[in-house]
Amino acid sequence: MSPIPDATPGPSRRRALKLFLTAGGILAALRGGRSGPARAGETLRDAAVENSIEKANVMTSGWQRFALGEARITTILDGARHGDGPHPTFGADRSQEEMAALLRANFLPETRYVNGYTPVLVELDDNLILFDTGFGESGKENGYGKLVERMAAAGYGPEAVTIVVLTHLHPDHVLGLMTGGRPTFPNARYATGAREFEWWTSEEAKNGEKAGMAKTVENFVVPLEDRMTFLKDGDGVVSGITALDAPGHTPGHMVFELNSAGQRMMLTADTANHFVASLQKPDWKVGFDMDPDMAIATRKRVFDRIAAERIPFIGYHMPFPAVGYAEKLPEGGYRFVPETYQLAIANEDG
Repeated sequence: MSPIPDATPGPSRRRALKLFLTAGGILAALRGGRSGPARAGETLRDAAVENSIEKANVMTSGWQRFALGEARITTILDGARHGDGPHPTFGADRSQEEMAALLRANFLPETRYVNGYTPVLVELDDNLILFDTGFGESGKENGYGKLVERMAAAGYGPEAVTIVVLTHLHPDHVLGLMTGGRPTFPNARYATGAREFEWWTSEEAKNGEKAGMAKTVENFVVPLEDRMTFLKDGDGVVSGITALDAPGHTPGHMVFELNSAGQRMMLTADTANHFVASLQKPDWKVGFDMDPDMAIATRKRVFDRIAAERIPFIGYHMPFPAVGYAEKLPEGGYRFVPETYQLAIANEDG
């Protein structure tokens, strides 16, 4: 299948970089008017501290940028929910005691957890591609819906997005498509799985136990249908980004493989929704998964590959900034290894 047709051209990488550097200059001004290289007479330690402050500002602002070959990837925290759990949503077929033991072994609280929501921006060639859209304006009162403002902090306006890819059509991924009844990303084309769209717009979905979610799809996704490309397994979004079937969480849930200048990454969306409960125990059932048994098979297949090929991944609900690796454990399952400086070193000559 051909890549998605061009929408209204967004900013070039050069312009986006300029915006990023401008944002850095603003931060420097707020710290006392400094920007650019260290002044003469300044110690190396002062420069190092300044660099650390800059990185801290990036980390605490709710966005983080990485490089993958020639692509620039920005993860953006739309919001995070602090609540009870993770049992029985996670480990739905296991006892509270089993879950508590797993959490204790990983230094985590037994009855509370944090669930983050992290859309991803990929700047590749002349495209700015957004994967999932968060809660939008409907999430504001609960502290969600921060995607657009944090995009601005990272140097991107919503009009710069050329393609919006929906990994699946659950509300926390699609509610940000519209603002005030209008498309939030006015110049974008859209893409989602053909099977996913077909199911959520079916009479089965509209009249079944998922009718509320189907109504969300009707209100937020269907109005964009004429600008939407429907993806099948192996289809390209653009050159270097491939859609792969990963059903179970929803009927047409997809993951995406990025490949730029020989470097690869997987966007795993909701294949695993908790960095311990879903990964260390991939065969434990999850209440969010519409077909739990299929979701288990998909989870193992996807993360077996990620672990075997030692490639980084971004998970929508992984701890922010949501980037890491999966280490296969001898007893089965996987350990989440957060990215630290691997991607920076891999691209330090870029």
